[in-house]
Amino acid sequence: METYGSPLYVYSRTDIENNWREFDQAFDTHPHLICYAVKANSNLAVLNVLSKIGSGFDIVSIGELERVLFAGASASRCVFSGVAKTKAEIKRALEVGIFCFNVESMAEMNRIEQVAKDMGIQAPISLRVNPNVDAKTHPYISTGLKENKFGVDIDAAVPIYQMAHDSAYLTVKGLACHIGSQLIEVSPFLDALDKVLELVDKLNKINIHIAHLDLGGGVGIKYDNEQTIDINAYIVSILDKVGDLKIILEPGRAVVGNAGVFVTKVEFLKQNSGKSFAIIDGAMNDLLRPVFYQAYHQVLPVNENAKGTDAHWDLVGPICETSDFLAKNRKLCLSEGDYLALMSAGAYGFSMSSNYNSRPRVAEVMVSGNQHTLVRERESIQDLFNKEYMIND
Repeated sequence: METYGSPLYVYSRTDIENNWREFDQAFDTHPHLICYAVKANSNLAVLNVLSKIGSGFDIVSIGELERVLFAGASASRCVFSGVAKTKAEIKRALEVGIFCFNVESMAEMNRIEQVAKDMGIQAPISLRVNPNVDAKTHPYISTGLKENKFGVDIDAAVPIYQMAHDSAYLTVKGLACHIGSQLIEVSPFLDALDKVLELVDKLNKINIHIAHLDLGGGVGIKYDNEQTIDINAYIVSILDKVGDLKIILEPGRAVVGNAGVFVTKVEFLKQNSGKSFAIIDGAMNDLLRPVFYQAYHQVLPVNENAKGTDAHWDLVGPICETSDFLAKNRKLCLSEGDYLALMSAGAYGFSMSSNYNSRPRVAEVMVSGNQHTLVRERESIQDLFNKEYMIND
C-alpha cells in the first residue's frame, strides 16, 4: 500500500493462468477454444497474459474488440456476442477477421448480412438460442429464460438457420447458448446442452451442419462457502454428449474472480447503540457487486490486529448513498488505519466501476511471485475533467 495507495485492485498472474489452463487442459485433445469473457475484467495486462497462453476471447463491444487486439490477440480467436451490435461494430469485426458472430436476433442477422453484402464478403455466424432453462442464479445474471433479452427462442431457430444457410453473405459456423452466470450446479448446463443437441439433430436432417457448439460461460466461483462446480468433471460430462463437435466455452468470472482482491483502508470507526460502522476509503463506485447483486465478498485483514476494537462491523464507504456498503455484519478486530482485503474481487470489480461522486477510479496491480507491476494508474482529479467543456459566453 505504501507503493500504490488505497483503494486498490490486486491480481495474481499465476492464478489467472492456472484457472484458464484448468478449462483448457480438461479437453485434452478434443477440438475446443476457451474464449475468456472480456467483460469480467478487461485490463490490458489480464488480456495480454491470457493471449500469451493461447486464450481466445468473448467480446460484446467494439471497445472490447480493440482492447483484445491491442493486447496482442488475434481476431480469429474471438467470438462477438451481445444483443445490440451496430453497423460500425460489425464492419470492424469483419475487417479484422472475427472468428464468429453470436447472433442474438433475426434483426441482427439481417444487419450482419447487409454489412457483409456491402463489403462483398461472407460473415461467419452462430445463432444464440434461448433454451428456456432456469440457471438457478441471481435474476440479474440469468440469461437463458424466455423473459430474458438474450438469444432467440430455440423453437424458432430452424427457419432462421435455413435463411442464414441460403444467404450468399452468411456462413453458418455454429450454435451458441449461454444461460447465466455464477452457476454452482452442473445440471442446468446439461439440461441446456440436451436441448441444443436436439436442435443440432434437426439441422443435420435438413443438411445444415454445425461445426462448433458455443456453450457460453457461467461456471461459478467460491465467494463464501459455496459448493462450486468441478470443472474437469463438467467438461467430461459435456464431451460424453457431443461427439466430435468442436466446443467453445466462455469463462470469465471462473478465470479472474478468485485471482483478484480489492484492498481498502479503514478511515474511521463509528459505533452507536445499535450498530458498528467501519468507514472505509473504498466505495460502491469502486466495487458495485455488493449493492447491485447483493453479493458477498469475504473480508480479511491485511495484517492481523489484536489491539483493535472487536465487533460486528458494517463496511461503509464515502458515497452519499445509504446503499454504499461493501460488507455487512462482519466480525473483525479493527483500528483506524487498518487495511482490509475483499476477496474474490477479480471479476466485475474494476470493470463495473465508475466516477460517481466525482471519485477517481482506483489503481490496478498485477503480482507474479515476488514481483508486482502497476497495470493501471490511479486516476487523478484532473482526469475527471479532461473530456468536459464549459460554456464560454
